[in-house]
Amino acid sequence: MLPLEALTRAGSEITNYGGSGMSVMEMSHRSKVFDQIFQDTKAKLRRMLQIPETHEILFLQGGASTQFSAVPLNLMSRSGKADYAVTGHFAQSAAKEARKYGEVSLAADTSAKQFTAIPPQEALKLDPEASYFYYCANNTIYGTEWNYVPETGAVPLVCDMSSNILSRPVDVSKYGIIFAGAQKNMAPAGLTVVIIRKDLAGHELPYTPLMLTYKTLIDKDSMYNTPPCWCIYMLGLVLDWIEEQGGLVGMEKLRNLRSSMLYETLDSSKLFHCHAEKGSRSGMNVTFRTGDADLDAQFVSEAAAAGFSNLKGHRSVGGMRASIYNAMPVEGVEKLCQFIRDFDRKH
Repeated sequence: MLPLEALTRAGSEITNYGGSGMSVMEMSHRSKVFDQIFQDTKAKLRRMLQIPETHEILFLQGGASTQFSAVPLNLMSRSGKADYAVTGHFAQSAAKEARKYGEVSLAADTSAKQFTAIPPQEALKLDPEASYFYYCANNTIYGTEWNYVPETGAVPLVCDMSSNILSRPVDVSKYGIIFAGAQKNMAPAGLTVVIIRKDLAGHELPYTPLMLTYKTLIDKDSMYNTPPCWCIYMLGLVLDWIEEQGGLVGMEKLRNLRSSMLYETLDSSKLFHCHAEKGSRSGMNVTFRTGDADLDAQFVSEAAAAGFSNLKGHRSVGGMRASIYNAMPVEGVEKLCQFIRDFDRKH
């Protein structure tokens, strides 16, 4: 869900941005008009996340999944091995891809527990010689989220923040690389944001494809090829909206309010139960079920008829999933809670 204010502004500018006589979708990425959009958006993101000058911001394409390959190709050379915390589907996919380029050790693997919990710091099996430590901050399919930053000593942290970036403050200085597909909290699908500590670039494996080489992309300021111009523009509008809501502190207050309402409703229900364990629950994706597949399907069907979209759980796990990203109004969660209570009483 995108903020209505950002969509409305984009609509008003869609045929004539800033008096240019063109839509952002029509202008050259090399033009002065778009360069101003690009640089302004980059500066807004740097201010919003308080990104230090030691780190570069890249606006790329290919989705977070492309970074599953780019990260090991660029970072694995230090020792030929890396640590991965597998706490969900996407971290599992990333670890599988990384094995093509080096030795992967599982610092954690919660698959035996159906990915219901995030391991505590003391449970992580860390290799001090690892080239990097990799984890996915929020697991959309299973509804779990890391509520602490792993301590890995001198080993650089790499984090996939696709589904919870901009939902709360982050100390970027603790990370070697943060990457995120934009389509959850930042902009429409098509943009991938990479925040990388500059000293980690330039050590890529010799067969790394040109368009996956961080140093090349940094040197060209994300413009080796045409970037996703419209999505970058939309990110700028969303950042303006977040600023108006009180920045990342404001976003964190809203995420805590929305998620606590839903979890309290589900925990007090006699019918529903949450997939994720307390202490590991996501503030972005609330996953729940009744324990009866037919009743779950009935809930999804009746919810859709009542105006609630996309509540069906991921095909691999079933059940229900309420995604409550930044732009979801509190009112939407209030109405869903009431619907859950009504359904609970009926069944």
